[in-house]
Amino acid sequence: MATPAIPAELLASLNPATGEVAGQFVKTPAALLPGLFAHARAAQSAWAQRPIAERCALLKKFAEQLFSQRSVLADLVVRETGKPRVEALFADLFVSLDTATYYAANAPAMLRPESVAHHSLAAKAKSGRLLFEPYGVLGIVSSWNYPLAIPLGQILPAVAAGNAVVCKTSEFTPACGDAIAGLFRDSGFPDGLVSIVQGGGEVGQALIAAGPDKVIFTGSVATGRRVAEACASHLIPSVLELGGKDAMLVLADADLDIAASGAVWGGFTNCGQVCLSVERIFVERSVSEEFARLCAEKARRLRLGPGSDPDTDVGPLIRAQHVQRVHDLVQDAVDRGARLLAGGRPRPDLGPCFYEPTVLLDADPTMRLFQEETFGPILAIQTVRDADEAVALANDSPFALAASVWTADARRGREIAARLRAGAVMVNDVISGFAIAEAPHGGCGASGWGRTHSRYGLLEMVRLKYVDTDLLPGRAKPWWYRYGADLERAADAFLQFQFGRGLAARLRHARAALKTMFRNHGL
Repeated sequence: MATPAIPAELLASLNPATGEVAGQFVKTPAALLPGLFAHARAAQSAWAQRPIAERCALLKKFAEQLFSQRSVLADLVVRETGKPRVEALFADLFVSLDTATYYAANAPAMLRPESVAHHSLAAKAKSGRLLFEPYGVLGIVSSWNYPLAIPLGQILPAVAAGNAVVCKTSEFTPACGDAIAGLFRDSGFPDGLVSIVQGGGEVGQALIAAGPDKVIFTGSVATGRRVAEACASHLIPSVLELGGKDAMLVLADADLDIAASGAVWGGFTNCGQVCLSVERIFVERSVSEEFARLCAEKARRLRLGPGSDPDTDVGPLIRAQHVQRVHDLVQDAVDRGARLLAGGRPRPDLGPCFYEPTVLLDADPTMRLFQEETFGPILAIQTVRDADEAVALANDSPFALAASVWTADARRGREIAARLRAGAVMVNDVISGFAIAEAPHGGCGASGWGRTHSRYGLLEMVRLKYVDTDLLPGRAKPWWYRYGADLERAADAFLQFQFGRGLAARLRHARAALKTMFRNHGL
């Protein structure tokens, strides 16, 4: 009897600037996930046996494909996310190309076996090595706000390390997910090594239930908790990137014009839909009014519109329901005493998902926009006495992804950075660290755990194995059986020789310690 066909469901690719359906894509039935994982395991078994130089050569081909299709891909990102095309080129295409070329050039050295030097006398007759071995099949659940840069920043190092990948791209950006699948196919990667699955939460649940060897998730705290619980129930390790509530500290000696420009870009790029967005700004009292004035002035000059218009600075939010949530956060802040200096209004005249870049002064931790991840175009400014209060308030958050410090004194900036609870801190810049291949990305607390990007992101894709080779294979080890009073005394002598206080005291036990190493065994 033939297996009944699974009816296909479709995902709509919506243009958030217009609300129009730009295309439809087949949703992956959850029932297909076990088969996709079986296919991936078969492909990974052969892939892991290929020299890493060969694997990285395909990453170079991938980069060539990505570069040759950059214009079409940028248009696709703009259509599905609404962001300005220049942001698609910088934040999605540049970051993805840099990721591919970085790992293609550096992964072989990063994953080369390492010798382990042994400091202890007891281990001097051993040779240690660290090996970096692939997990097998990784499950990746990605986000829509950077529909190329985020998934590719995880898939590319995963395959370089010898893994296969089953990746669920966001249901908001199915065309970008389909394009990623095409890039791997066109670059000559083995069939089944990288599978892109499409759908919502039920497909993500099926992905974890199918038994990946590790899960990498990017998304909200609420969904991240469910992912962590599902992984824990199966003892599956995970990396979670759950967003941030990034603080910006503006000291009195900062260049206020530059700092305000940084705040405006850091708060409104991608319409504020960035895990690294500037969301809480703490400004020393003597300059807070002037800084806020500059931010408001610059925000009012930003051009709001569709990302396809080259003159657009800020595009739409991803969906219409996000507009209402952002407006509710602004209203809550105003009701609690914040001063609205710029923006604060939906713009239905432009389309269903537009909201004005908004600047608020006199924000404080009682307001929802200081407690929840905003993920929208809001700059919330609080006046503080000094840098110490700014640090205390910045650290008073369950989120700990990134932060920035603005000052004319770079040394002081680094000192303050060291006091901030965050996975990354930039001095006199914001967000740009995400585009630095060598910089690890990730946080702690409600921002999740683990890292992507850099060598540390690559090491998330491998199991660490220590291999110990004994250099005296013909000798029984002194700590083996048979035990007795003589061995107790010899063991204590060895401890005194290794760890005793003073050279003279240690040397007095040298002879007895050596006897320990070369004693005769009764077994």
